[in-house]
Amino acid sequence: MGGDKAPSEIVAGARQAMDEGLSVVLVGRPDAIGDVGDIRVVEATEVIAMDDEPGKAVRTKKDSSLVRTMELVRDGKACAAFSAGNTGAGMASALLRLGRLEGVARPAIATPIPVPGATPTLLLDAGANAECSAEWLVQFAQMGAAFSRVRFGIDNPRVGLLSIGEEETKGSPLVKDTHKLLKLTTGINFIGNVEGRDILTDDVDVVVTDGFTGNVALKTLEGAMKFLIGKVFEAIMTDDDTKAAGNVLLPALAPTADALDPDSTGGAALVGLKGLALIGHGSSSAKAVVNAVRIAHELAAAKVVDALAASVAPR
Repeated sequence: MGGDKAPSEIVAGARQAMDEGLSVVLVGRPDAIGDVGDIRVVEATEVIAMDDEPGKAVRTKKDSSLVRTMELVRDGKACAAFSAGNTGAGMASALLRLGRLEGVARPAIATPIPVPGATPTLLLDAGANAECSAEWLVQFAQMGAAFSRVRFGIDNPRVGLLSIGEEETKGSPLVKDTHKLLKLTTGINFIGNVEGRDILTDDVDVVVTDGFTGNVALKTLEGAMKFLIGKVFEAIMTDDDTKAAGNVLLPALAPTADALDPDSTGGAALVGLKGLALIGHGSSSAKAVVNAVRIAHELAAAKVVDALAASVAPR
């Protein structure tokens, strides 16, 4: 029931996933969802709005679609949860209903950033924790490396710490403290500080930062991509000559444009929980939903939660 295009686009994405042979359960108001054929619907009478205060909404709207979805995962009746609704409420409901993995101080949002022609760069935290400690960032690095191994098949993911310079003397006190700890942390391939321009390259696999910085970086990248792609298509449509050139260029540009489309990513995983939950854009289309279901299926089958638990277990 959450998201700018709910429930129509959510249902359309679920239908596509079912057509591919994936099992989907929809949670919400049956009268609003409508006829969905053979897709199972679990009734939930309440809806958490996009502008609801997350913590209060999760505590008071216990029969909301978001809370009931997380309970299905908690109770073993679903392998993963996906929501395009209120991100803060998604985080809060997942935390309260699923609980943290043993030893995890704070869960984080792990967002894959598309790198055309290469494996995506995993950015975390992308917005769950505005203020962090160095110890939390070390855990994000450990979980990010484990997630990257499972999701993208990278044997020894390169982990970078987001800063304003590559030198270890650069950055805020938090970055400097984290850098010292990461150098001493075994089990991860820490390559040092990286800058914002490195995120869209094949030079790093996992980029670690606090949730405030990560979310600003993520939204800046998304805005820049959208602006650039829009300007390219605007230029192509200028006159007959540019349209003719576009007919030649578009087949080559289309795969890159598709790779940079946030809907192709599907959703970002909440890592550090005793269950699998994915958060999508509020503007998620059916394309985003079916991609999120595919990813959730793959991550559940690969037992990513077990890998994350092992990554932060005492050594």
